[in-house]
Amino acid sequence: MAYNRRRNDRVRFEFGYRARMIAIDATWQRECLLEDISQTGARLVVDGSIEGLGLAEFFLVLARLGTAHRRCKLEWIKGDEIGVSFLQEHQRPKDRLGRRPSAGDAASSPD
Repeated sequence: MAYNRRRNDRVRFEFGYRARMIAIDATWQRECLLEDISQTGARLVVDGSIEGLGLAEFFLVLARLGTAHRRCKLEWIKGDEIGVSFLQEHQRPKDRLGRRPSAGDAASSPD
């Protein structure tokens, strides 16, 4: 019996969902089939060879126009299948009082 380490429920696609993997620096891209997905990761079947690709981090584009995408981190490889986890957006650093600066804040020095 296999141990399931997943923390979130997965949505499985019976026939897969066509998507595209694109390098962070756009030096490579591959078509793939999204087999299942959760809030934290996905399982993909990659079209073509993945040998020599920088798979440590890449974008998974879910919509043809690129408007729906996730930044991914490679977790495992098994033949032409890969498992990825989704990376969260980086939050802006807090100031010394623990507040996050807003977009309109200007850096100024006290009088």
